[in-house]
Amino acid sequence: MMSSPETLPGNVASWTKANAEFTDGAAPRQWAREEITWGVFDVPESTIGCVGDVAGLDVIELGCGTAYISAWLAKHGARPVGVDPTPAQLETARRMMRETGIEFPLVEAPGESVPLADASFDLAVSEYGACLWADPYQWIPEAARLLRPGGRLTFLTNSNLSMLCFPPVGELTEQLQRAFFGMYRTNWPDELGTEFHLAHGEWIRLLRDNGFEIEALHELQAPEDARNPVYYDYVTVGWARKWPCEEIWVARKQ
Repeated sequence: MMSSPETLPGNVASWTKANAEFTDGAAPRQWAREEITWGVFDVPESTIGCVGDVAGLDVIELGCGTAYISAWLAKHGARPVGVDPTPAQLETARRMMRETGIEFPLVEAPGESVPLADASFDLAVSEYGACLWADPYQWIPEAARLLRPGGRLTFLTNSNLSMLCFPPVGELTEQLQRAFFGMYRTNWPDELGTEFHLAHGEWIRLLRDNGFEIEALHELQAPEDARNPVYYDYVTVGWARKWPCEEIWVARKQ
């Protein structure tokens, strides 16, 4: 196993803060959903089909947070395992298990270094988890290691376009704010965590280099009835109706 990444303490501190401010209180509503929704505008899985039928699948959620996606997967017949490095997030997940009776294993670990056996899973998922907060040059090989041949990887992160339109502080703009080339590590002013972003060409190269065939890239549009996010308020419905602020990659291990 590789050593813990140097960005881990800041990311754990960031998500401990977010847990106290938002994610712990939001967990009951998220765990109660019968259908999973994706991203800050709650785009229904039924309109995308990026995970499909999960009944009978062994699934790992990389960067599960409060594990509401794993809870949905369990409701639909999957055998999920939630992995996250932040104790506060996992404690919320355990509380929700006690309250709902939905149970599955939780592992405290970063997405770059998961203490589980090779070829143990049929599906790996991440929604703003390892795919945003773990180094892609470490977590993509780790996802490939954990998946069985033919297993799928599905992850949601910020779109390339949205990253180019982010100012140093404030909401997304309608003008380019930063360079396209050199996209990788991002540290925002007054924020504790470190995000990771890659251009599409680099995602394609990285996935292929680790034995994945890319099946889909979904660029999400906010639904017509969407409301502006309350906590993740960096983007408005108006912006996300015109341009994708989030994207979902689907790839299959060869």
